[in-house]
Amino acid sequence: MPRYDAIVIGSGPNGLAAAILLAQAQRSVLVVEASSTIGGSTRSEELMLPGLIHDVCSAVHPTGVLSPFFRKLPLEQHGLRWIHAPYSVAHPLDGGRAALLARSFEETAETLGSDGDSWRRFFGPFLHRPDLLFEDLLAPPFKLPRQPLTMARFGWYGLRSAYALAKSLFTEDPARALLAGCAGHSVLPLTHPLTAAVGMVFALTGHVVDWPCAEGGSHEITKSLASYFGSLGGELECERRIVDLAQLPASRVVLFDTSPAQLIEIARDQLPESYKRKLARHRYGPAVFKVDWALEQKIPWSNSACDRASTVHVGGTLEEIAESEKGVWEGRAPDRPFLIVCQQSNFDRTRARNGKYAGYAYCHVPNGCEIDMTERIEAQIERFAPGFRDIIEMRRKMPPSELEARNANNKGGAITGGVADIDGFFARPTLRFAPYRTPNPRLFLCSASTPPGAGAHGMCGYYAACEALRKLT
Repeated sequence: MPRYDAIVIGSGPNGLAAAILLAQAQRSVLVVEASSTIGGSTRSEELMLPGLIHDVCSAVHPTGVLSPFFRKLPLEQHGLRWIHAPYSVAHPLDGGRAALLARSFEETAETLGSDGDSWRRFFGPFLHRPDLLFEDLLAPPFKLPRQPLTMARFGWYGLRSAYALAKSLFTEDPARALLAGCAGHSVLPLTHPLTAAVGMVFALTGHVVDWPCAEGGSHEITKSLASYFGSLGGELECERRIVDLAQLPASRVVLFDTSPAQLIEIARDQLPESYKRKLARHRYGPAVFKVDWALEQKIPWSNSACDRASTVHVGGTLEEIAESEKGVWEGRAPDRPFLIVCQQSNFDRTRARNGKYAGYAYCHVPNGCEIDMTERIEAQIERFAPGFRDIIEMRRKMPPSELEARNANNKGGAITGGVADIDGFFARPTLRFAPYRTPNPRLFLCSASTPPGAGAHGMCGYYAACEALRKLT
């Protein structure tokens, strides 16, 4: 008889979400993790100085706090506390200007000049029922939406490129740049179809909730998930690297919170060759180069409002960001990269000691790139925060190779689980009506390489566990 109903390989938010749903259904569940700590890309460490906590990968979590599944879980009772900055996003521009994404349309509009009314008119109609909107947005592509008319409107605009949408809606740099920075999370050229959808999602989240970080570090998200999982009777083992299914105890199903490449390696002869060939063609996309800093004070932004944003998109105008991301896609490391800067310790002082601050920024680079981007990253921040270099006490570089070494899901340093273009939207990782299922009825994929993709929202794990429960019934 199988010892477990289900075994989950990997303990990121998706793996733990799958394990929790299965345990809630009173199934016996074991989670195995290769590392000494849980979390996947949702980990935090003292990377440089004692008491100075840095998020190793994911840092700010709008989709985590809006996750339809996580919102139903008693994670606060298991130690999770969200901290919300006054602004979700600041986007500095030359001359001391900055566009701000605030929860209030009015506050946002004040920073967008003559485009303020256009921003409100465009995004306002999507938010009559934001709970249903994000349930639809964080669902598989073939699931019938709860709000079909709203989603049809979203698709009409979202299928466009972010570049074209920004140009058609807005006339001035602040609004165009604000949308471009949100679309930059797609890790695609902003002239590609579907980048508008990514920009719209991130902008809409900022009008529903101020983008939060987890008090004490992103690892608090997975620690709370693991604690709740344990309260349901689930078992979790760390430092147990699985390279072959034969290493696992007997179980009825196995769920992989892994990359498709790891699924191929571990499952081996348990999957047909045709399916493995399809998995092997999965595109992981560009990588990131990340730098963490120990800072003597807050980043000295030219526009002081940037201090009050959990995330700062650094890259200048729509045209500049588009050029940077286009170069990455074509295999070039950009001279003036688009940056995602997070300043969690501005708002969460549990992460810092002795008056220090933790800085965090990354840019996109070609997959597996070995170029040191530190100077280019710091020059971009210095452009909008003169004197930034003077407050750096220590820095720690994290190239794509280290990101992959820390989490094998980050293939070549790519952190999104796969390319988020139209092909990747409908065939993630392969074209199947139920993308979480494999041809082997015992094996399921539940990582960010399945819909809805990257983010600490757990919905990939949730939907994979729904499919697994059908097998267990």
